[in-house]
Amino acid sequence: MEDFAAHDPRPVVSPTALDDGDLTGVLAPLATALHRRLLDAPSGDAPGEPLEVLASRLTDAHVPLLRPDTRARLAAAVVRRAAGLGPLEPLLADPQIDEIMVSGCTPIWVERAGRIETTGSAFPSEEALREVVDRILSPLGRRIDAAEPLVDARLPDGSRVHVAIPPVALDGTAVTIRRFRAGGRTIDELVADGSWEPAAAELLRRAVAGRRTVLVCGATGAGKTTVLGALARELPPAERIVTIEDAAELRLGLPHVIRLECRPANLEGEGTIAIRDLVRASLRMRPDRIVVGEVRGGEALDLLLALSSGHAGGLSTIHAGSPAEALRRLELLALLAGTELPHAAARALALGSIDLVAHQARLADGRRVLREIAEVDPEIGAVTVYLREEA
Repeated sequence: MEDFAAHDPRPVVSPTALDDGDLTGVLAPLATALHRRLLDAPSGDAPGEPLEVLASRLTDAHVPLLRPDTRARLAAAVVRRAAGLGPLEPLLADPQIDEIMVSGCTPIWVERAGRIETTGSAFPSEEALREVVDRILSPLGRRIDAAEPLVDARLPDGSRVHVAIPPVALDGTAVTIRRFRAGGRTIDELVADGSWEPAAAELLRRAVAGRRTVLVCGATGAGKTTVLGALARELPPAERIVTIEDAAELRLGLPHVIRLECRPANLEGEGTIAIRDLVRASLRMRPDRIVVGEVRGGEALDLLLALSSGHAGGLSTIHAGSPAEALRRLELLALLAGTELPHAAARALALGSIDLVAHQARLADGRRVLREIAEVDPEIGAVTVYLREEA
């Protein structure tokens, strides 16, 4: 069995650096030693022992006389720092956290139960943060550098990751992770927890069954994707459904679903497949329903053309603060598709293709609720048919 002290006889830390159980001072050098041990292993070889065992032996060799519980905590932290995601590990393991927000070496913020709160953890240095970013992006075949300082990616569990580094991010690397909820929510669950009222649930259930096109609008973090997933789970199991997303999140549990996901450019800057490309491709897949995760660009025109030419009953979301605003934004996005489409034609296309707009909102107390449902009249626009009554 290899002796860490023999491998590198220099002590990485003095036992006096441990002050009243504070592990901060010893964590970085121990993690560096473990990382060096992993790098020294022959290429492609496993370290031979579980990382937890290696970390525990390293701790014993360089920080003796620790209590067993302190040694275990330190060894676990060393593994997270050397080979894991550092302070992100416990946050990603917390099922109550919906979003994780990192800005340089300042305390990490999270969203929990609709409220944003700070945590007691932070990255010790910009270098440590960038190492974790590299660990996230490398297995996904992505890179981030000064030439490409913005990257969107998806973790293996489906969580969405956005990273911005200097010079774009002025105060240090910024990482935002939107957690993926396996299985999603159903309409019955949304009613049970008070997010939806029974009247709204019944109205939207009838709309989906009747092949009416529904557009879900709301602000960032309002729960648009949750609503979209709940509506999509109401689609008939005999229908062929094509879902199109920037980062695949929807898990519908239906038997006949084709899932399409955008593809970013490769390291040479080529090979991009955008939502617009996938919307066009979906029309050649004989879909009964098209579900687009979010409309945010020129794909709005392609989706509206599809909905108005025999593909009724589609579902999608859009970033907007009200049903009327959602329709106006849909018109604008259609105009940005690069065609010579007149504004009046874009408006007529939007009003003629969308049947209902459901407005999902996040309240001041953090609750996410379905606030309003509007029916779209081709002549006058959004007409409210349901409005939530708040006490």
